Amino acid sequence: MTIHNKNFDEMSSPEVLRKLATSPFDLTAPGSLTSQRISQYTCQQNSFTLLYSTQRINEAVLAELQQLADESQAVEQFIMMKKGAVMNRVAGCDSENRQVLHTASRDIFNELPAEPEASGKARAELDRLRHFLNDLRNRRLTNQQGKIFTDMIQIGIGGSDLGPRALYHALAAFRNPERNVHFVANVDPDDTATVLRNLDLSRTLVNVVSKSGTTLETLTNEELVRRAYVQAGLEPRHHFIAVTGKGSPMDNPDKYLRSFYMYDYIGGRYSTTSMVGGVMLGFALGHDNFIEILKGANSMDIGAEEKDIRKNIPLLMALIGIWNHNFLGLETLAILPYSQALIRFPAHIQQCDMESNGKSVSRLGTPLNHQSGPIIWGEVGTNGQHAFYQLIHQGTTVVPVEFIGFRQNQYEQDMDIKGTTSQEKLVANLLAQSIALACGRDNNNPNRRFPGNRPNMVLMADRLTPRAMGELLALYETKIVFQGFVWNINSFDQEGVQLGKQLANKLLDHFQGMRQDKSYCPADHDDPGWALLKAAGMNRKM
Repeated sequence: MTIHNKNFDEMSSPEVLRKLATSPFDLTAPGSLTSQRISQYTCQQNSFTLLYSTQRINEAVLAELQQLADESQAVEQFIMMKKGAVMNRVAGCDSENRQVLHTASRDIFNELPAEPEASGKARAELDRLRHFLNDLRNRRLTNQQGKIFTDMIQIGIGGSDLGPRALYHALAAFRNPERNVHFVANVDPDDTATVLRNLDLSRTLVNVVSKSGTTLETLTNEELVRRAYVQAGLEPRHHFIAVTGKGSPMDNPDKYLRSFYMYDYIGGRYSTTSMVGGVMLGFALGHDNFIEILKGANSMDIGAEEKDIRKNIPLLMALIGIWNHNFLGLETLAILPYSQALIRFPAHIQQCDMESNGKSVSRLGTPLNHQSGPIIWGEVGTNGQHAFYQLIHQGTTVVPVEFIGFRQNQYEQDMDIKGTTSQEKLVANLLAQSIALACGRDNNNPNRRFPGNRPNMVLMADRLTPRAMGELLALYETKIVFQGFVWNINSFDQEGVQLGKQLANKLLDHFQGMRQDKSYCPADHDDPGWALLKAAGMNRKM
């Protein structure tokens, strides 16, 4: 089967959807949000239930969204991706030209993996991780004084930080109480200094994550941390671990206690279930809990092969997102988890979505004449209700919302206060916000009028466990991938981050020049970088 490569505007279903969008379903009309509608627009998959009756859709829209999924061959492309097709490419342009196999990092439990070679490599790394964790648990691997390691610093940036950090916070309830993880990402030296401040370095491992082994921020932070170890009289190579590409400059047993491999067919923002997240999560949560994450993600990957959009949550969410963005003209999307544990999850999805689908060129190398990815943002509830919900209820900008909630809390510590538990209050707030956004409320006082018709949906599960977290992670990864397939864009490269890096390196050359010569001035006196550097007063710090 060949890869579908038809641009969005060349398909027939968008034209029909444009006509339907001229009169979308009115959620504020009397009797709109009936129990029948709520029941009808509910989708159950694995641990999650999707409630989407509060979207501005009806049967005609859903039928045409199904047609859009079929016409774009979104599911077929997803299956091809899992089997190892080269999806990371733009025709006629210099591009990475790679397979996209993040699903292989958890497709290790199936008798017939979709891509056996990649799954075999993932299984081998998982075995190496298991041996490493066993050595730590059985005290075969200790510090130079024979004491166990209690802490780990993860040094990485972008996909090497956001996803792993989000899952660490999400699953803190399942953490080994004798182990803590700390994260360093920002090249701001204060980030590193803050983490190092109160640590016993002698009992701390450092996990440095960089696929290329050349990421400037990561290598800079690594050297700052190495210096701290040397100053403490410790030998860094007895504490430092590398997660990197095979053969990279970091693949060096003289510098690292252990090395784990990541592969170029797994993009950074999709790498949490590889060793990028696995080493840290295995250390913090234990091997069995990391396996549960992988099993959850794998179960969602399998479920995403369902072609019926009403039975496939990631596909349904992707298509409703396209309806809101491309046809109702809504430019942003708020992801609002009603779980304090998911405090870093919106930041991870922000990167995963905006770096994947923030594109203006099709896979045919032609400029897009339609919208691609939306602006993603979010915060945990109920905190957000006392911050920005005013705008999403009564502001002039309509913001679609994806709520995430759980019927039970993680720690199972709660009590009845004024007739209800804290968890019941949390869920009541979530569902109330969904209804309020959708239905609104009329009032003779315009200042107290809520216009409604603010589309939203609710993802619910019983409890945020490692398995449920794996499902949730894969659900959003796949939703993003499906949207890219429908828009016919390459969701797997990130050329947009390169220009800033190149210009930063040029500015660093100016800093080096000033450090070597106080009268330094570049040959190009009109270089805007040099002019901005001077205007910012940075030439005076030398």
